[in-house]
Amino acid sequence: MRLLVLGTGGMAANHATAFAAIPGVRLVAGVDTRAEQLSAFCSTHGIPHGFASLDEALAWGKFDAVTNVTPDAAHHATTLPLLAAGKHVLCEKPLATNAAQADEMAAAAERAGVVAMVNLTYRNVPALQKAAQIVREGALGAIRHFEASYLQSWLTQPAWGDWRTQDQWLWRLSTAHGSKGVLGDVGIHILDFATFIAGQPATEISARLATFDKAPGGRIGAYALDANDSATMQLRLAGGALGVVHASRFATGHLNDLRLRIYGTEGGLEVRFENATSRLSACLGIDRLSAAWRPVDCPPVPTIYQRFISAIRGEGPADPGFARGAELQHWLDRAEDSAAAEARALPV
Repeated sequence: MRLLVLGTGGMAANHATAFAAIPGVRLVAGVDTRAEQLSAFCSTHGIPHGFASLDEALAWGKFDAVTNVTPDAAHHATTLPLLAAGKHVLCEKPLATNAAQADEMAAAAERAGVVAMVNLTYRNVPALQKAAQIVREGALGAIRHFEASYLQSWLTQPAWGDWRTQDQWLWRLSTAHGSKGVLGDVGIHILDFATFIAGQPATEISARLATFDKAPGGRIGAYALDANDSATMQLRLAGGALGVVHASRFATGHLNDLRLRIYGTEGGLEVRFENATSRLSACLGIDRLSAAWRPVDCPPVPTIYQRFISAIRGEGPADPGFARGAELQHWLDRAEDSAAAEARALPV
């Protein structure tokens, strides 16, 4: 399997390392407009070919699949030519920056008949997959309520470096650089986290977004720091359950933590992914009578990178696919629309 890495910033190193570890996968080319960064990336990962543009790479054509690690705003423009060329694509999340583009990408993938998946990395969390299995088996009964959060602290502590001086973080704070803020960056993950486990789509969404002052004049160099930093959402699921979902980059003490509590008529589950470790607790069956919670064993699951290659080889489903990415983008758009609607301020 010959793999091309499109975009060599931020997450690209994770992609390259993960794919290189899969037997039978060869990293054959990288693409980036930044010559020095491309050269360094290819050297680090032993990639023999580098191209300054996607057009050059497509003209060369000696690759079977692509992992698209470009910034959010570039996903649509870069993925469509790859699908038209019959290449399998794993695209970073969010699939696009609006629902219309995401729908176009999903339709193009279906027409092309290739494997097209979106990188919702928390599908790799064992506790998430086990919780979803328990819900599917009916152990919770009818779902009635849930609460989910995705908390990061990189705006209050140097979790992954100094965001004030590093482009890889600054662009995530600027709408002009294609960022949809915390809502698009990690809100998509927690929406998928919650609804995948519940096994139901969202039918209603309301939201509030907040952007906080982070620098004098709201700007650092070329970056206007206007993307949202915190998001809160209320959801109703298809089965009638109500839930709250929130995400923030100002959650001091939480480097990168996800949590879901979900309750049904027959039991409850708590899923945690904290400090890169997942845990699942359950209150089921007779334990409901005493409100006793017990840990649940969660076996390892394949990574998104392994599942992408398996799907290409016909050894597993292409899940989550572009259709799921488009569905999530519709929910994100609806959350943005809700937040943009006029809020009625309470008297003080």
